[in-house]
Amino acid sequence: MPSALVIARRELRGFFDSPVAYIVTVAWLLVSGWMFFSTLFLLGRADLRTLFAPSPFSPSMLLVVLAPAVTMRLVAEERRSGSLELLTTLPVRDLDVVLGKFLAALAVLGTALVFTLIWALTVASLGSLDWGPVIAGYLGLLLFSAALLAIGTLCSTFTDNQITAFIVAFVASAALYFVYWLQFFLPSGLAALAEFVSVSSHLDNMARGVVDTRDVLYYLTLGAGALLLAVRSLERRHA
Repeated sequence: MPSALVIARRELRGFFDSPVAYIVTVAWLLVSGWMFFSTLFLLGRADLRTLFAPSPFSPSMLLVVLAPAVTMRLVAEERRSGSLELLTTLPVRDLDVVLGKFLAALAVLGTALVFTLIWALTVASLGSLDWGPVIAGYLGLLLFSAALLAIGTLCSTFTDNQITAFIVAFVASAALYFVYWLQFFLPSGLAALAEFVSVSSHLDNMARGVVDTRDVLYYLTLGAGALLLAVRSLERRHA
């Protein structure tokens, strides 16, 4: 674990030495802020559910684009420059490499999410805000983001081309996000399966303030599975 933290600090420095972290944070705040406040004043409710709840035009949908954008360079750039081979010759496990890079990406996206607390304080000043659903919603959004980042990290191990890594991660994330709405057009058995595998359905539960262990376990399992596959992908490169 200490090796993973060293790699995470190195990656985090790289994020903030380049425009990536700043572009991601500003883009997220501007676009999601416009989406959130336009809906807030339209509905006239003092809550943050529209920030957390999934829909084709919600702030959470932006993370389907931002997560691949953050992770596309993690391993692909190392492979392109040849520094991955040097990194894997050091006394560092592939697990540490993957975890370190994932934690750095999570810190970048987590920082962007933290800034939205300003919106919560703004809404609280406008009316009586129930902080229980807000905390549940932020937990859901963090787990949701972590799962997408894990998928993006996995996709970044497949290629040395950042654009290819972004496209593959975006397609995979979008499929898991939008499959939720297919349930309304499928037979009951397939509809239940589509609802279960969708990252959106589990986020929707937490957006309502319901913290169900099944939703938490879903995100943890999805994220851990993607990271383990990423480790396996790296191991195959120097097997």
